[in-house]
Formats: sequence, C-alpha cells, structure tokens
Amino acid sequence: MDLVRIGEKIISIPRINNKINEILQYRMLGMSQQEAADKLGVERTFISRLEGLGEIRKGQSIAAIGFPIKNRTEVEKVLRAFGVEYFFLMSEAERTDYVNNCTGAQLTNRIIELVNKLRNFDIVIVMASDYRNRLARNLLDNKVIEIDIGKSPIKEDVNVNLDNLTDILKTLKG
Repeated sequence: MDLVRIGEKIISIPRINNKINEILQYRMLGMSQQEAADKLGVERTFISRLEGLGEIRKGQSIAAIGFPIKNRTEVEKVLRAFGVEYFFLMSEAERTDYVNNCTGAQLTNRIIELVNKLRNFDIVIVMASDYRNRLARNLLDNKVIEIDIGKSPIKEDVNVNLDNLTDILKTLKG
C-alpha cells in the first residue's frame, strides 16, 4: 500500500521513506542535524526525534580532522567504514586556499565554528603536525587522540598510516 488516507489527506509512504533516507544519508556524510534540516526543508527537531526512534545504542561520538593529508580518499573510506560522524580533511593546497581566500575575520569565525562543532563530540581524532596536535588538545575540552604525521611546519601532503587509524577506530568502536 503506497498511499494511505488520513482524514482529508492522501499520504505517500514511498515519499516519506525517500525523505527519511535523504536525511540519514546527509547525517552519515557528516552534516549536522541543522544543516540537513535546512537542506531538506524540515525542522531540526524532526531529525532529532527521527534518530531517537531508530536509535539502538548510544556510543561515543567521534569526529576527525586532518591536514595536510595526501591519502585523503583512503582515510575518508576508513572513517566512513567505522561510522565516524564528522570529518574535516584537507590537502596542503586546500588548506592554503582555505586560509588565503577569506579575510582575517572570516578565518577567525571559521576556526571558532569548527572548534565549536568539534566540542560536540566525545572524541576527536586529529591527524596533523606535532604542533597542531598540541593546539587541538588545548582547544578542545573533549578527548583528543593525536596521530602525529610530522614535525611542524609541514609544507606538503603526508600519508596517514591507515593501519594505525584502523587500529585506533577498532579500539574506540569496540
């Protein structure tokens, strides 16, 4: 039964299922509830309640940031496979563009917004230079797991050790 009548309304069950799938896809890709709600024209509280209906268990929420990452595609694949809720990875070129294509005020706002977003997670995996890892540990109140990819300053893209990342995520996810 694809259509149901509720009072004067005709409801399409496939349409509801498609919208729910879209919401969940955006959330799995790392969008916040508010970002997904804005994109799909629904209330953020709807997404929260929807997730609550389907929740099986709560675990520690995990985010990951890293730069300058050479094997970004492979790192993203590992993060997705372990259900990491949010990640922000950049190459050296992307990092340079990110900094150079905005004013000082815009950059400050972007950094504050990112730190604020990361504070909402129980654990943040930071894949960066020794210096940037220390900064992240000091900025974030939550538990930071550092993957040191080199001595600061790093001027070119660096491969993250995927075995190390996988081991960390296996340990965190149990």
